[in-house]
Amino acid sequence: MKQLFAFMIPAALLLVSGCNSSTKDGATNSNDRYKPKEYVEIKHPDWTKNATIYEVNIRQYTREGTFKAFESHLPRLKAMGIDIIWLMPIHPIGVEKRKGTLGSEYSVRDYFGVNPEFGTEADFKHLVDKIHAMGMHIIIDWVANHSAWDNPLAKEHPDWYSKTPEGHFQPTPWYDWDDVIDFDYEKPELRKYMTGALVYWVKNFNIDGYRCDTAGFVPTDFWDNARAELDAVKPVFMLAEWESRDLHKKAFDMTYSWTLFEKMTAVTKDKKSMAGLVEYMAHDVSTFPRNGYRMLFTDNHDMNSWNGNMVANFGAGLKASMVLCTLINGMPLVYGGQEAGLARSLKFFDKDEIDWSEFPYAPLYTTLFGLKHQNHALWNGNSGGVMVRIFNDKPDQVISFSRANDGDQVIAIVNYSDKPATVTLDSKYQKGNYTELFTNKETSIQGDDIFELDPWTYQVLVKRK
Repeated sequence: MKQLFAFMIPAALLLVSGCNSSTKDGATNSNDRYKPKEYVEIKHPDWTKNATIYEVNIRQYTREGTFKAFESHLPRLKAMGIDIIWLMPIHPIGVEKRKGTLGSEYSVRDYFGVNPEFGTEADFKHLVDKIHAMGMHIIIDWVANHSAWDNPLAKEHPDWYSKTPEGHFQPTPWYDWDDVIDFDYEKPELRKYMTGALVYWVKNFNIDGYRCDTAGFVPTDFWDNARAELDAVKPVFMLAEWESRDLHKKAFDMTYSWTLFEKMTAVTKDKKSMAGLVEYMAHDVSTFPRNGYRMLFTDNHDMNSWNGNMVANFGAGLKASMVLCTLINGMPLVYGGQEAGLARSLKFFDKDEIDWSEFPYAPLYTTLFGLKHQNHALWNGNSGGVMVRIFNDKPDQVISFSRANDGDQVIAIVNYSDKPATVTLDSKYQKGNYTELFTNKETSIQGDDIFELDPWTYQVLVKRK
């Protein structure tokens, strides 16, 4: 028995040792599930990390309304600090049930063609090449949710479209988009066709990505796959006309921030309190994916066409709102014509040329975008700094916050009201020497700093490493 017991001890020890090892390894593996995971799985193109974006309505941009005519504006856009040129749809427009004399650019008759009103395929390719040669990038608008009534797909593949109970083509249900008919993304063949069309323009014309119209009306898994196929050709940038975090995971670099627009106009146009704007920023910091880009704007073609122009929506608070759209977490958008003081709504279905005789807002954009390019605190997604609220004694009037990253820091102090404000900042965590962006005045932050601001004015304090 003694011999047998002695023989069994090593085996028992080995068994215990093996169990401990297994438990230890198991614990290590199980702990992995508690590690934070980045929600955004896609990799943003490096050139987007501090980028700005500019929307172009080719039809209304020049008297000619062509790609060639638009090219002459590229040098000033580059000088203003624009990085991404977004063209509204460039494809042939449907004739059947067309609205107005020229129709909607979002009623696509041919996903592989170029609208002859704008020029030829060679003209478009020349524009793409010129934009690239100037160090900028280009995306085009893509309308995946619906087509024109007279798109050949309606006759060749009528089963690719959704139908009324009577079996007829229909616009997107519940909407009055009478000039288009709704696709049915339950059809794998449609998904393959649309993905192939997306790849075609990247592969054959070297565009850099897409702005996708009503992206949320198309299933997310379609976009997830399309992004993967596009990235296999070249790294692309994808902007969704939607406001939903799920699109950021595998498909889109950036979504719209309609909410910021609404919270700003609630103050400027509707004369409401600033509480909604503060709540927006709180939610942006706490609930939105850190590496998801949000597009921030004071105008775009939808707002301008159907919801009033930038002056009607922001009034005396317009410049302050433009400043916020550059300093708040996100990528600022300029809608073509804003820099020229576009104070009216452009016609959507007819010719309505932009007046380029003056550029009252170009200097403001140039200064702001120069700061965004240089100061890491204002970069996009993970490349930029988190917004930190600086509490003050005039919270009903003044919004103040700081962003810092990689040794750079920016403090925004904005009197977002129609009354003057003498405000004291609780700025003990932002102590240091700064330069005011617009005056170049040196400013020292001590901890309980007092600023005097006229209605709708601002100070932007900058610290560079």
